[in-house]
Amino acid sequence: MIESLLVANRGEIARRIIRTAKRLGIRAIAVHSEADAGLPFVTEADEAVCVGPANPAQSYRNVEAILAAAKATGAQAIHPGYGFLSENADFARTVEASGLIWVGPGADAITAMGDKINARNLMAAAGVPVAPGTTDPATDLDAAVAAAAEIGYPVMVKAAAGGGGMGMGVAADEAALRTEYDKVRSFAERMFGDGSVLIERYFPRVRHVEVQILGLADGRVVALGERECSVQRRNQKLVEESPSPAVSPELRERFLAAAVRAGEAVNYRNAGTVECLLDPATQEFFFLEMNTRLQVEHPVTEYVYGVDLVEEQLRVAAGLAPTFDPDALAPRGHAIELRINAEDPKRFLPGPGAITTWNEPAGAGVRVDSGYVAGNTVTPFYDSLMAKLIVSGKDRTEAVERAKAAVAQFEIVGPKNNVPFFAELLENDEFLSGDYDTGIVSRMR
Repeated sequence: MIESLLVANRGEIARRIIRTAKRLGIRAIAVHSEADAGLPFVTEADEAVCVGPANPAQSYRNVEAILAAAKATGAQAIHPGYGFLSENADFARTVEASGLIWVGPGADAITAMGDKINARNLMAAAGVPVAPGTTDPATDLDAAVAAAAEIGYPVMVKAAAGGGGMGMGVAADEAALRTEYDKVRSFAERMFGDGSVLIERYFPRVRHVEVQILGLADGRVVALGERECSVQRRNQKLVEESPSPAVSPELRERFLAAAVRAGEAVNYRNAGTVECLLDPATQEFFFLEMNTRLQVEHPVTEYVYGVDLVEEQLRVAAGLAPTFDPDALAPRGHAIELRINAEDPKRFLPGPGAITTWNEPAGAGVRVDSGYVAGNTVTPFYDSLMAKLIVSGKDRTEAVERAKAAVAQFEIVGPKNNVPFFAELLENDEFLSGDYDTGIVSRMR
């Protein structure tokens, strides 16, 4: 097993990775910005190195500073977490060229799946269902209009290099497309350095379902079930659950088989997620994208399948067999994750601030992965995620009841937070029925 691990991330995910590393007897090394010096992940690591000021470009995305920290501390491996450099193929190559172990998929897989158009084409060739859309970038507005006319309105306008729900717009007709195309292209150039745009069929009522895959050290790709991710605001997830209440055993079999084919098509190793859109009316699903990293919502899979995905990542990176039998994977019970963000619970606008009170819920089937404690400050420099509240039960009904009790116990004073939104959601008839889609939050607001 790896002996020393540098975690190139921050907050709850850094703290969560450090927890598994220490359980396995691995020396855990944190890197942090000046703004994060007092956060729990820094103090809980065996060693910590400041890599720059608050600006992520000068700290958490500063490749030279992170590699220098790895060298200075004698780190053997680097785990990138999610966000920041986690899906940066050049960083992965640089890490390995430096003689370090990269805890993630190979750089070639990251590159192959990093461009949405290339990924769509690869998946179509591998027999994975893809939504009607462009096979090449819409290089200008005229090309976008022609593509949309062939696909049929409404269409989704997407940044080819985008991710995390960013760089997307919906056009119901040509006039809207002309506006959205320019907006998405400008945003993509500014945020991703790549203004390539693709056009896809837009489904007004759709569910967002994803499959957790793990490429093993022996070359096999296995699927650890699906997660429902349809509770979203601004195309960004707020709640995830596993199994999906929309997926029958027969549909699950098709989902998992397609996800395995997707991983095999790019010789995938380590943890990844195949994201899909599910049309509840027809039970058809379509490939959306592959996230070549550990997902924020991985804990619900851990509960349902009884595995520690970070441990499995480390084992794959070290060339070791998994802790579980790949031929005997079976889900048990139900798990739900709620993303506790520093944001207004009505309009979901960021609300950073100093935390004066932080009381986490506890009890049977309750887990909190948090990045903060009382006395810390949520700064405006990073994502608004403060913690993840994960609950599990023998079935969805029990998990929902435990979620209600846990939300009622969660006390945060200081920054604005969305705990009140979850209290509302967990009493919502549409959510409770399990028959909801990506429009549920907008209908609540």
